Amino acid sequence: MTENKIPYKIYLHENEMPTHYYNVRADMKKKPAPIINPATMKPATAEDLEPVFCKELVKQELDDTTAYFEIPEEIRSFYRMYRPSPLVRAYCLEEKLKTPAKIYYKFEGNNTSGSHKLNSAIAQAYYAKQQGLKGVTTETGAGQWGTALSMACAYLGLDCKVYMVKCSYEQKPFRREVMKTYGASVTPSPSMDTETGRKINAEHPGTTGSLGCAISEAVETALTSEGYRYVLGSVLNQVLLHQSIIGLETKTAMDKYGIVPDIIIGCAGGGSNLGGLISPFMGEKLRGERDYRFIAVEPASCPSLTRGKYAYDYCDTGKICPLSKMYTLGSGFIPSANHAGGLRYHGMSSTLSELYDQGLMEARSEVQTDVFKAAVEFARVEGILPAPESSHAIKVAMDEALKCKETGEEKTILFGLTGTGYFDLKAYEQFNSGTMSDYIPTDEDLAAGFAGLPKVE
Repeated sequence: MTENKIPYKIYLHENEMPTHYYNVRADMKKKPAPIINPATMKPATAEDLEPVFCKELVKQELDDTTAYFEIPEEIRSFYRMYRPSPLVRAYCLEEKLKTPAKIYYKFEGNNTSGSHKLNSAIAQAYYAKQQGLKGVTTETGAGQWGTALSMACAYLGLDCKVYMVKCSYEQKPFRREVMKTYGASVTPSPSMDTETGRKINAEHPGTTGSLGCAISEAVETALTSEGYRYVLGSVLNQVLLHQSIIGLETKTAMDKYGIVPDIIIGCAGGGSNLGGLISPFMGEKLRGERDYRFIAVEPASCPSLTRGKYAYDYCDTGKICPLSKMYTLGSGFIPSANHAGGLRYHGMSSTLSELYDQGLMEARSEVQTDVFKAAVEFARVEGILPAPESSHAIKVAMDEALKCKETGEEKTILFGLTGTGYFDLKAYEQFNSGTMSDYIPTDEDLAAGFAGLPKVE
């Protein structure tokens, strides 16, 4: 198809929406290491996990051989409210950069939650409802996941208890209020409501919190509340499975117009956005059908892939959750209060960690001010105010496009724009006023986190 026939926005018909989630682990020759029960230090079984997670989600979490899971019709019906989401050709950004590169982004911000998180939120809430549960507990960083889960629970009539990382609770009050509007209870974490929260506050007076802290509190609440289970917005295999709908739609749209990406870029905190976007493309690479270059982009303030260790670690600060082998900074590492709250997690998805360890994808870290500079440039030409998290991917996509300008190569770049920044205006205010700062942890800071890694044989 000729260049001028590719539209600005490629919309699929709802009948072209995927009917199944894709499990990239099925095509991995070397599978991610099993999660470990901290009580027995042995691989966790379904029986170990079912007191914490919904039964169907446990099944999805532990299955690394089934390539496709059918999406229930009730979930697909909900998806039709905002899916399929558009694949956008960034013609204006290309012109601004004067690059021969072709830039595309999959935009996941066109729903009430403002991000991709709703894709997994409705799935997890649905399975909780099917199990006959009263409600669910969760954590949220910047608030996108908490907002999405609150909306999904309201739709299905489930109670929703959210522990929001304290610095984000204070930085993003409007996202907090959206959750409350949907009927969720929202508690700043670490709180004084749980044993874990009280312990963390005692050990780290005045702490701004972390996703690891909030996870611990949410899990504790689920375990001590009858009829509740814990659900997570990233990191877990089941979440990457649900988010594969992003990549599946993207690939369908690109195949429709004969577009083949050379470079695929996503921001990386726990891995839901990146894992969802790259899954079907990575599957082709694993099967030897086509090669792609994948780049994970993380904040320099929380560099789990670029400076972390590949080791078994607790998924939460309170050490309640199972251990996962992942690139980690240590469960006790509490990152600075940067504005990309959704990327302030000490570790990385075990699936993505294994792919990275095998050399199947790259990783970069970026400082906050450079990320916001790219976000502002993007907003001015593409008309979307991006979330701080997604702006990490924008920064590297622009860098790669400028490299093409230098070399004259006409590469095709794809990145995930998985959230809007309209509730992140405090961050933009700091950038615009010149008061935003950068923080990069020292080797000594990281060493303190590594010192707490558990000994696993």
